[in-house]
Amino acid sequence: MDNIKNFFAELDREWKGAATSKIHLRILGSSALILQTDYNRGTKDADVLETADITASVKKELLELAGRGTTIHKRHRIYLDIVSGGIPFLPQSPHYIPLRELNRALAHFHVEVMDVVDVVVSKIKRFGADDVSDIRAMVERKKVPHAKLVERFKSAMGIYEFDARADELPLYIKNLNVVERDFMMVAESEIELPGCLTE
Repeated sequence: MDNIKNFFAELDREWKGAATSKIHLRILGSSALILQTDYNRGTKDADVLETADITASVKKELLELAGRGTTIHKRHRIYLDIVSGGIPFLPQSPHYIPLRELNRALAHFHVEVMDVVDVVVSKIKRFGADDVSDIRAMVERKKVPHAKLVERFKSAMGIYEFDARADELPLYIKNLNVVERDFMMVAESEIELPGCLTE
C-alpha cells in the first residue's frame, strides 16, 4: 500500500499542470483493492478511469509524468495507465471511496478507489490468473457479500445487453458462477440472459 501511496505523492509533487481545482483520479483494479484493504501483492500499474476530469491535455501530462518508462515508473516500479470508460465491465453507477488521509497530503489530485465489490465485478470479465487471485483474496477477507455481488453484476449486465458485447455475457455468467461455487461456497445464481441471446 505504501508504495502506491508514495507513487501518487510523487506524482502530486511533480505535477506542473494548471487546474482551478483538484483533479479527480478514480482508481480501479488491484490498486484499488490494495489501497482500501490489508491485501498486498505486487502490481505493475495503477489503473485510472478516464473521466471528464481527464481531458486530453491532462491525460497527456499524466502519462508523460508517470506512464510506462518514466522516472516515476522506474523509481516505484508502478506506472499510470488511463483506462477508457467503455472498456471495464462495471455497474451502471460504480461506487467510489475517497482516500481522505492521502487526499489531505495532495495539492493537485483527489484520489478515489472503486468499491471492492465493483472491482470484483470488473475482474469477472477477464478472469485471468491475477484476477482470480484478487477475487479469492477479497472473498476470503469477507469483503464480497453475495447478494451485493449479484446485484452489482446484474447492473453491469444492463449496460452490455444492448450492444455488440451482449455475446460475451454467457462467459461472464459462467465466471460469476465459478466465484459463487468455488470461492464463496454458495449456490450458483441463475442469471437470465437478454432475449436476443436466448432466441
